[in-house]
Amino acid sequence: MARYLEPQASFTSEKDIETESEEDHDTSTSQKIYTSCCNAGGIRTYALEELKMATNDFRIRIGVGATSFVYLAELGDGNFGAVKRVMEERGGSRKIFLDEVSVLLRVSHPNLVGLLGFCLEKGEQLLLLEYLANKSLFDRMHTYYGQSLGVLSWSNRLSIALDIARALEYLHSQADPPIIHRDIKSSNILLIDDNHAKLADFGLCKLGPFNDPNRPKRQTSIKGSFGYVDTNYLNTGFVSTKSDVYSFGVLLLELITGLKSIQGSATLAEWTEECRRNKNVEVWAQMLDPKLNGDANMEQLRVLVDIANSALVENCEARPNMSSIADRILSCMEPQLHLELPV
Repeated sequence: MARYLEPQASFTSEKDIETESEEDHDTSTSQKIYTSCCNAGGIRTYALEELKMATNDFRIRIGVGATSFVYLAELGDGNFGAVKRVMEERGGSRKIFLDEVSVLLRVSHPNLVGLLGFCLEKGEQLLLLEYLANKSLFDRMHTYYGQSLGVLSWSNRLSIALDIARALEYLHSQADPPIIHRDIKSSNILLIDDNHAKLADFGLCKLGPFNDPNRPKRQTSIKGSFGYVDTNYLNTGFVSTKSDVYSFGVLLLELITGLKSIQGSATLAEWTEECRRNKNVEVWAQMLDPKLNGDANMEQLRVLVDIANSALVENCEARPNMSSIADRILSCMEPQLHLELPV
């Protein structure tokens, strides 16, 4: 594509201000983002005309977000990207856009969708993101197109769960500052293939620190997707990394049952509660996605149901952290991984 851009004139010098208006916040954040972008290999700013040309004037829409549309971009080197177009008429804002860019510049993990560049020009707010052609886990499990590709096997589902657990472990424990995603759901999980996945969409993220006694968690407006959002967060307005743990518990139920997160007027967590709290593995087996035809490891099912139950408890402090969840999933998969190694 066209040349790398010089620093845009709209970026002003960085200021350290305790209280700032939204305009001041945007200006300060823009400068920080530009500085970070210069230091991040492979990430650059794009001119609007470059991204309009790459998307053929936003012609092929490949996704829809809460505040955005996503378009296919041909990058000119034989590769493709995904352009996320944040739109004010869909509830997007400059602040939300800059916050998302700021998060994406801070993170790097094989199970997180990567940022390639961005554009903030002539009222447009555009992110150029890594493109994954196999669509989302939601598409794979719940649409006619996805189901026409065949059944997502039990081992596929475990591997995807492990990838997303690792992504969340990184955001919560290794990113600096730590990050709460706040919108874990199957439509935000993009598939590399049937066996591996990446977590996407950082528009609702919240940055830490979360454990500093001098900076207690503050009440905030509720963000997330119904069916996945933490019930404790819904009831109190307080968010923590354990809110992502709750959403991950719902995702596990989705992988186990093959059902969507909403079942009529009930959430999937409510719909499955009586069955999953039973201690009988034969009762748990009744929850399995019928498309699997019973082809699932019962010990692994026991582990996933136990993780889901502990992730979905009302007391958020009693929920496990994502590090222990990732370890448990990996441990229950290890015999299977050894069997799959070539002789």
